[in-house]
Amino acid sequence: MPCYFDAVPAKKRSELRNLVEFVPAWLSLRLLGLLPRSGAILVGKLISRLAYVVHGRLRRVGHRNLALAMPDLTARGRRGILKGVFRNIGRLMGEFSQFHKITTENIAGLVEYDGFENYARASERGRGVLMLTGHFGAWELCAFAQGIYGHPLSFLVRPLDNPLLDRMIGRYRELSGNRTINKNRAVKEVLDTLKRGKDVGLLIDVNTLTDQGVFCDFFGMSACSTTGLAVFALRTDAPVVPGFLIWDERSGKHRLVFEPEIPLIRTGDFKEEVILNTARFTKVIEDYVRRYPDQWLWVHKRWQTRPESDTDVYAREETTGTTRSSVNIEFQV
Repeated sequence: MPCYFDAVPAKKRSELRNLVEFVPAWLSLRLLGLLPRSGAILVGKLISRLAYVVHGRLRRVGHRNLALAMPDLTARGRRGILKGVFRNIGRLMGEFSQFHKITTENIAGLVEYDGFENYARASERGRGVLMLTGHFGAWELCAFAQGIYGHPLSFLVRPLDNPLLDRMIGRYRELSGNRTINKNRAVKEVLDTLKRGKDVGLLIDVNTLTDQGVFCDFFGMSACSTTGLAVFALRTDAPVVPGFLIWDERSGKHRLVFEPEIPLIRTGDFKEEVILNTARFTKVIEDYVRRYPDQWLWVHKRWQTRPESDTDVYAREETTGTTRSSVNIEFQV
């Protein structure tokens, strides 16, 4: 599944810039793909370890987020979690490069189901399933595994600014039979997909803009959260099933965990229903972040959009450094 951070639209890009960005990314992905899975993951972790050292802005965002969300953590505790986050990103890079090797015969050696009966039960209703998920573990593998296991998903993505990279990443994502939907033109496609009884995955754990979300409690602070999942669920009565890919160090595999369907809150006031259900879905994300803090994407400015009159929580000086500079990033693998 994609990782997209809301940002201002990029200026028109030159073909040369697109090519200069594309060639090393294509080459890196192909070279990683030539390695065995263990080697690709090892190299991915080495790259992410280097990124932890040199990418001070991401470290500072991560430290600030952890200080806001878990103020009782020591600086050492925050560093430990953030190092785990970067290891997780490295693992994701390695796994993504191996997508062309994953088949129905070997998927069980990579990803095991946990609670799939919850997903199957919801699917039997014939209204399609809205899969609530987030940037946990190797999140791209989360949707990919569903496709390989015979339960393909359509999922929302923000197209990358570089069309060459966008096409390359899209081809990898759709190797398992999944389908990507441009999030900027998603409404009709999502509704049509659910009407056909097909499933849709949405990542709802990133900051969004005020015209696209509502403010919900997230770790005791107001966070602007996308309303898309709540709106689709309320309009179609499609079941919402949480599903998260969690790395299990003991088994050396990923667990694709499905929770029971989340009952929708109905009050008769649609706007109120959207707010209440979005808050409920956001609480599910928080619960998983608390359980697996080193497997979530803390280096994203989750609290960047603020209610009116609130100050910028990232403009403060921290012991780890300032976070005044704007960060707009996309993890493309």
